[in-house]
Amino acid sequence: MRPVVKRVLSFGAIVGAALVAGLTPAPRSTAAEAPPARPNIVVVMADDQTVESMRVMANVNALLGEQGATFADNFVSFPLCCPSRTTFLTGQYGHNHTVMGNALPQGGYEKLAPTHANTLPAWLKLAGYRTVHIGKYLNGYGRQRPTEVPPGWDEWFGSVDPSTYRFYDYTLNENGKLVHYGSGAGDYQADVYTAKAVDAVKRLAGRTEPFFLSVAYLAPHSGGPRESDDPPNLATPVPAPRHRNRFATEPMPRTPAFNEADVSDKPLAVRRRPLLGTRRINGITEMYRQRLESLLAVDEGVAAIVRALQDSGELARTLFVYTADNGFFHGEHRIPNGKVQHYEPSARVPLVIRGPGVPRGVRITQPSVNIDLAPTLVDAANAKVGRASDGVSLLALLADRTRFVGRDVLLETPTYAAIHTPRYVYVEHNTGERELYDLATDPYELASLHENTAYAQIRSDLARRLLTLRACKAADCRKGPALALSSRCTGRKHRVALAGGDARLVTRVDWIYRGRAAGADLRRPFQVVLAGTAGVVRANVTLSDGRRASVDRRLAVCR
Repeated sequence: MRPVVKRVLSFGAIVGAALVAGLTPAPRSTAAEAPPARPNIVVVMADDQTVESMRVMANVNALLGEQGATFADNFVSFPLCCPSRTTFLTGQYGHNHTVMGNALPQGGYEKLAPTHANTLPAWLKLAGYRTVHIGKYLNGYGRQRPTEVPPGWDEWFGSVDPSTYRFYDYTLNENGKLVHYGSGAGDYQADVYTAKAVDAVKRLAGRTEPFFLSVAYLAPHSGGPRESDDPPNLATPVPAPRHRNRFATEPMPRTPAFNEADVSDKPLAVRRRPLLGTRRINGITEMYRQRLESLLAVDEGVAAIVRALQDSGELARTLFVYTADNGFFHGEHRIPNGKVQHYEPSARVPLVIRGPGVPRGVRITQPSVNIDLAPTLVDAANAKVGRASDGVSLLALLADRTRFVGRDVLLETPTYAAIHTPRYVYVEHNTGERELYDLATDPYELASLHENTAYAQIRSDLARRLLTLRACKAADCRKGPALALSSRCTGRKHRVALAGGDARLVTRVDWIYRGRAAGADLRRPFQVVLAGTAGVVRANVTLSDGRRASVDRRLAVCR
């Protein structure tokens, strides 16, 4: 089918800082609003965005972060585009949804195609939602059937590969019709996506059925066309003309991991990397600056969508999620660019949520993972899942912020599996190589402790748990430590004690009884004496590996 050539009016005149000024923010409060029965859902996903780059996104920070919850310890389990986006659609780790790469035979759009009808948009559609997707989808989409609309989507404006990776001169499948966008001022890809998202909000507002709007920007991923100031041998994004050179003199942050001097503790794939020279560092710096500049159009897009929601009266009943599919390297551990690796710049990504049921202006340090996104949205929509979910609903955690899950996080690709706790990262490579980092003393993962005999027990515990986690399914992926509470009445008092196979790992217990703090234990035996009235006692447990877990027990009256 020959694409239709289409142009849109320049969006640059619409977006900008004035968007924020035109919005009326809700009063600052940490209290959550009562959620409506079925809120609208908007998900904006960037591509290859680091947590560090969030500092330039004034609109996202003000309109979402200050009005909602920022998840400070958020990860993607497989830091690569297609596997990560498939996890978003399924709520499953890669080893369960089996999309383990960007192209066949390991992955890509066609790998998910046989079970595509059993994914998040289909679940929400069955629950009565009008579903709309705009922008990038799964890698390889459109190569075989460019006019296909994937199951579950009522409205479809998906970018057709390989043109997805061009900021100009690209093709969208617009509800079965191929539409080509050229190189004019109004064709800049992010602005086109934003205009379509704003239009969707205006069209769908006020309907009896709620809507699910997915907007997937390409930035800050690299893409064509090449520009005169692009560094040699490094692919970069194309910022909007109005943002070009906005960060031309911005210094690139250099953490202790940047151009790591001693990589003798790392696997061979890292050890064989040479130190980055001046010319290479200059190129990475230019790439970094262009990536920041490309994000400004996304930031403006978020503001435009929020404003459309507010103007249409839908903002108060809309759950708005901002995240990314994976992070990115800028010279850390001598890796000049890219992702996939388990190290923090690649696996840790932004996650900000605002909307009904979400407290305002809070920072959540409890670990979250992209397996949690689908369960969260299904929970908000009161929908039913068609797959066994590996994640948890983040709304449930936000509703009870004294509750901790205590689970381990799995990072996996075909070449490694890693277990991530708030304190440790333990990695097993297919080559037989191992890595172990203590994030409490080494947050930049500079010195692997896998051969340190002082960490032998920790390494053994983590290896045992990783063996289970890398094959887990559903509830087994969500398991916390093996802990329980025992209780007995002594006179008219409750004596409550911590027990269980993992009690040996506990370093602290904070007791809560009937919703009130009831003391803290810093040494064994972990126990507390409480009034003999009926109620729920909760032990918020801190373990030596940094995990926090909640253990509850309902107590009857002591007579």
